[in-house]
Amino acid sequence: MSTTDVNEKFNRDRRALMQSAGARRRDNGTYAATVGYDRGEVIGRDGLDTSRGTAALYTSTPAWHGLGTVVPGGISNIDTVLRVGQIDFHVDKVPVRYSYNGSNRQMDSRWVTVRSDTGAALGTVGDRYQIFQQRQIFNFLEDLADLHGVLWESAGALRGGRRVFVTMQIPDTVIIDRGGLNDEIRLYIVAINSHDGTSQAEVAVTPWRVVCANTERLALADAASRWAIRHTTSGLENLAEARRTLGLTLRYADVFAAEETALARTEIALRDFHQVITDLWPLDDDATDRTRTVAAKRTERLDAMFRTETERAGRTAYAAERTITDYLDHIAPRRPGKTMTEEIARATALLEGTDDDTKTKAHQRLLLLRKA
Repeated sequence: MSTTDVNEKFNRDRRALMQSAGARRRDNGTYAATVGYDRGEVIGRDGLDTSRGTAALYTSTPAWHGLGTVVPGGISNIDTVLRVGQIDFHVDKVPVRYSYNGSNRQMDSRWVTVRSDTGAALGTVGDRYQIFQQRQIFNFLEDLADLHGVLWESAGALRGGRRVFVTMQIPDTVIIDRGGLNDEIRLYIVAINSHDGTSQAEVAVTPWRVVCANTERLALADAASRWAIRHTTSGLENLAEARRTLGLTLRYADVFAAEETALARTEIALRDFHQVITDLWPLDDDATDRTRTVAAKRTERLDAMFRTETERAGRTAYAAERTITDYLDHIAPRRPGKTMTEEIARATALLEGTDDDTKTKAHQRLLLLRKA
């Protein structure tokens, strides 16, 4: 049985890139190359809060950037998770005050959200904005942990505490095509809370374990099931509803497994694969000879990759999906900036989700090939 954990692969790739570039962390959480042609180029960003002097991160597995507190085996107590992840602070609303013409004034209907431990301002909000303390937003996840014996995978703060997160693994792994291909997929539940008034609180089911700003983005981009809770009094009612329907999240794992298993059991002809390629990268009738040559070379490369993948997964829609994903992540040409190598441009595209829409379209198109 093979196991798919996008986190492990991401960590390996990022570490290799950092080592090859001699990357060093800057105070703003970015990593810059110190050797070679890309010297000075930003090639990574963790975005972790360092308000208390160290990176606000707890994780059960070392992250690519090597920061935070690692507790092998994980932690099951939410209070300990909040403390070790340095997100055990409260957030208060205080009036917006300003000085004008020698007098101190207060702005109507505007408030500043402030951290209780540092006094730092996190954002400005209106009268209706309801603060969700960390304990509130993550409490229903603790209920799930009590019921299923789940260990917390990661927790921490980003952007000076403006966003905080907790990640845990779903107890049962997802098996794609049980008894056949037996691909094991690991899924996580991620809760992300914001305090700056720019976004909602969110809970998502995703294959990504959050350990930095990059994986936060990937977690939300790849999530197939999520809740969004507005920071209003009624938003707490939505949170209660999310708690009551939490079992639906776990059932998502079954839906995910069924969908991927259907792809793994859907045999496709080479012409079907080529049609998917055409749908993803259509050619205009007036395309230049150079564009047509590029398209032909792309199809040729995808064909070779598909043949290799079929040795493991058979000539199936699942093999086609894996081929297209791997091509986009590792093979597709990237046009680097003036000071970037293609390797760094590729890593940047992965982190910024440049191909997310293409991957989603490929998945949906391949699902159409399932037999009725």
